Amino acid sequence: MEINAEGICYRDLNRMIRQAVSMGEQSIVLRNINGQRYIGNGIDSKIKLVVKGTPGQDMAAFMKGPEIDVEGNAQDGIGNTMDDGKIIVRGMAGDIIGYGMRGGEIYVSGDVGYRVGIHMKSSDEKNPVIVIGGKAGDFLGEYMAGGMIILLGMLSRTDKNVPLAGNFLGTGMHGGAIYTRGPVDKHSLGRGLGIREVSGQDFDIIMPYLEEFGRQFGVDVSVMLESNFYCIYPTTHRPYGNMYAY
Repeated sequence: MEINAEGICYRDLNRMIRQAVSMGEQSIVLRNINGQRYIGNGIDSKIKLVVKGTPGQDMAAFMKGPEIDVEGNAQDGIGNTMDDGKIIVRGMAGDIIGYGMRGGEIYVSGDVGYRVGIHMKSSDEKNPVIVIGGKAGDFLGEYMAGGMIILLGMLSRTDKNVPLAGNFLGTGMHGGAIYTRGPVDKHSLGRGLGIREVSGQDFDIIMPYLEEFGRQFGVDVSVMLESNFYCIYPTTHRPYGNMYAY
């Protein structure tokens, strides 16, 4: 099924998408998307949405199962409190990607903005993952409580002198892990974090997601592995506990 979204208000577009899902559609192509918000929010069916254009903020918020393939860039807040499913962005993405994300996977081929992965969480059943092909802005992984971020820095459109990740990396992080392809400056790390070179056991964890990234964006995994990977992890569950008086 195809929907031409040109000139359609986001409320009407989302109503059309939900109606199609309720009627049993398994695959929906959205053409001429130009900033419409909340696409795919809260949908819990195993469907596929192909987004041709630039979706607006909070795409796939509270999503529970669909796969969304964006053939372009994406704005802020995609995957907000996402519970399950997969998002593929074949371009760049904005700020606060995966805010409070509780499950599922997000793959972005290019650069991302600020506060990506903030408040990510995990459980015994679900472990959310964000894989970024380019570079990231400040506060990557802020207040992470679980899950995993993989930052590759391979497909960036920024100047080569721009660091892999911005300042305040992992600020307040007390769970989960951030993996970077290449080292990051220790002065850019938040308080209470450790960094080490990735071991064989770590590669067992991240390799399925590297392979999926390579499959989606045509990048050979062997090329990814030409540089060393590093793991940034919390060394305490209360990185700022001593700042508070009781």
